[in-house]
Amino acid sequence: MKSLYRLAALGAVLLLSACASLGGGIGGEGGGTQSRLTILISSDGFRADYLGRGDTPALDALAAEGAQGGMRPSFPTLTFPNHYTLITGKRPDRNGIVNNVMEDPAIPGVRFSMSNAAAVQDPRWWSQALPFWVSVEQQGMKAAAMFWPGSEAEIAGVRPSRWMTFNQALPSNDRVDTLLAWLDDPKGPELRFATLYFDVVDTEGHHYGPDSPERRVATVEVDQAVARLVAGLKARGRLETTDIVLVADHGMASVPPSQRWPLDDVVDLSKLKLVSTGAVVGLTPVPGHEVEVEAALLKPLPHLTCWKKGQIPERYHYGRNPRVPAIVCLSETGWYVTTRKMMEKPGKWDLRDGGQHGFDPYDPAMRAMFIARGPSFKPGVKLPDFDNVDVYPLLARVSGIKPEKGDGSLKVIGQALR
Repeated sequence: MKSLYRLAALGAVLLLSACASLGGGIGGEGGGTQSRLTILISSDGFRADYLGRGDTPALDALAAEGAQGGMRPSFPTLTFPNHYTLITGKRPDRNGIVNNVMEDPAIPGVRFSMSNAAAVQDPRWWSQALPFWVSVEQQGMKAAAMFWPGSEAEIAGVRPSRWMTFNQALPSNDRVDTLLAWLDDPKGPELRFATLYFDVVDTEGHHYGPDSPERRVATVEVDQAVARLVAGLKARGRLETTDIVLVADHGMASVPPSQRWPLDDVVDLSKLKLVSTGAVVGLTPVPGHEVEVEAALLKPLPHLTCWKKGQIPERYHYGRNPRVPAIVCLSETGWYVTTRKMMEKPGKWDLRDGGQHGFDPYDPAMRAMFIARGPSFKPGVKLPDFDNVDVYPLLARVSGIKPEKGDGSLKVIGQALR
C-alpha cells in the first residue's frame, strides 16, 4: 500500500512539476560580483544524474540560470567526511572526519558515529579543520546552519550565530521555513552565509535503491523545498542578491541482497578490532595477530581490495591521519561488507534491493550534484567534473571571506564565476 501511495504521489507531483516548468525560469539574471548572502544547500545522496529527468524543474531552472557540473566526492564517499570536506576545503584525511564511524587514540574509549550525540557535539572530533561558518564569524560577519555535520559543536570556541540540533523528522519544507524565519527576524543577525540540509533522497536511496520510485518521490520533495526557498527569497526581494550553491556529498549505487557478504568468510574476526563496515572497511589487528590478519586480507580477494593505511593509492589522498585504522578495504561498487552477526539482526537485511555509497569516488555512481546560481555566477555554464574540495574556495570568493588554506582551487569551478 505504501508503495502504491508513493507511485500515485509521484505521478501527481510530476504532472504539477511539468506544468510549473512551462512557466520559464526562476528569476532574472542578477548583477554584480559579490552577493549579500550565500546559501549552501546539501541534498544528501543526490547523484548528479538525478537532474534532468523531469523530476526536478526548480533545480533544473537554477542550473540553466547558473552553473552545473558533476562533482567528485572525496574518499571515503560517506556523509560526514564529505560534508566536512565541503565546508572546510580539506579532504577527510586532513579535516579529521575520516569516516562516519571512527576512533582516535587521543580520545580513548569513545567511538565516533552519527548516532552518538555526545561525540557529534564534542569539539575534539572537529578541531583538525575550521568550517566556513567559523571563518565567517571570526571575520565579523554572521552565519547560520540549518543542519550540517559539525554545526552542533563549538569549534575553535565559535558556533554559527544561528543553528539547530539535527532532527531527521523535521520536514524539508519546515527546514526552509526555519531559514526564512531567521532571515526575517528583525532582532536577529544580518546573515552573510547559511547552510541548509536535506536527507530524504539519501534515506530513500538506501532503503529502496537509486532507481526506485521512492527515491524519485524524495527527489521531487527536495525540488519543491528548493522552489519554496527561491519563492521565499523572491518575495523578500533577496533572490537577486543571494548566491545559491547546491551540492551533494556523494551519489548512490544499487546493492542487491545477494551482494552483501560477511567479512567472517575471509578472516577470523576475533583476531582484529573492526571499526567500520560497508563499502569501506576499517580494522586494526589485535596485537600479536598482525601477520595472520594481513595474510588473510592483503591479497587478491573477490570484490574487495585491502591496504595497509600507509599504502593506500595516492589518488585517494587517505591514510596519514591517526584516526585511519591500520587496514582499510574498499568494496567493488555494488558490494557491501558486513558480519554474520549483523546479518542475523531482525529486519537489518531483507530481500529488498537497496542502495549504498562509500565506493570509489571516481565511479560515476558516486558523482554528486553541483549547481550554483546567483549574482556571482554566469548563466548556462556546464562544468567538467571537479573535486568537491573546490567548493570551499568558491564560497570564500563569492562571500568575500578570507579562506583557510585548503586542498581545493578555482581552476575548474571558477569557470562558473562572472
